[in-house]
Amino acid sequence: MKRSSRLRRLGWTLLGIAVFLGLVYLAARLLASPAPAHPWFEARPGENSPLVMAHQGSENLWPSNTILAFENSVALGVDVIDTDMHITRDGALVLIHDTTVDRTTDGSGAVGDMTLAEIKQLDAGYSFTLDDGATYPYRDQGLTIPTLEELFEAFPEMRLGIEIKQADPVPTAEMFCATIREYGMQDLVLVSSFRQENMDAFREVCPQVATSATEGEVRLFYILFRLGLVDVLTPRYHSLQVPEYSGNIHLLTQGFVNAAQRHGLAVQPWTINELEDMQRILALGVDAINTDNPDRLLGLIR
Repeated sequence: MKRSSRLRRLGWTLLGIAVFLGLVYLAARLLASPAPAHPWFEARPGENSPLVMAHQGSENLWPSNTILAFENSVALGVDVIDTDMHITRDGALVLIHDTTVDRTTDGSGAVGDMTLAEIKQLDAGYSFTLDDGATYPYRDQGLTIPTLEELFEAFPEMRLGIEIKQADPVPTAEMFCATIREYGMQDLVLVSSFRQENMDAFREVCPQVATSATEGEVRLFYILFRLGLVDVLTPRYHSLQVPEYSGNIHLLTQGFVNAAQRHGLAVQPWTINELEDMQRILALGVDAINTDNPDRLLGLIR
């Protein structure tokens, strides 16, 4: 008799918990809203579908993150210049992918340990080769690591994707936001970062600028998607920039793309360089593709 009574109490307790969780889910779903609209994502006449994003200014075609690469990518017909940002020792925002200058220039050392003047002395075309080191066609051609201001001055009407690489979130966010406002680029910059601290600091000071999900935010979206609970989410971001696979996890499936787009989120996979991969991902109906080889992608789209 006592055991039967305990089982009944346990049953009622479990039922109460289930009802409570159900009410919480319904409330969260009713309160949830899709990602806010932003001018960065508004359609433009003559643009490609999906948008073609030139990763590091088409790194496999021209020296990474140089004005030359950006200019040639635009002439090729890309829709978005994608680049990376660090801060120098004296507080200049410069466009380079790595933490150090070793891979792409004739110098060595961390970007954060160098002044802008020291950065500008480096040859940003020094290491670029198309034939496995037989020739280096852009050495001694005057290519330098550009500043953020140089990018804005050269492309005042171009969509830009800028990843914050820097590990000092608040000073970088404040300077970055101030420069965006100074050049009136609020509608043309999409900011990304793997680091949540960077993104939190930037969103705090520059809420009018579009942002992509961080690694942690992508992970939460994916978990909720897999659990069938993604409808409770109200995104703080505008896009999901994801690889096709993360380890053994196949992120970029049709269901994932559909769920993201239902929430007003643009899906922008990276870094897709091979024709076979491009064809497979185009079939998913993604919103943009980030690639080192935009010439290949443009050929497929056109």
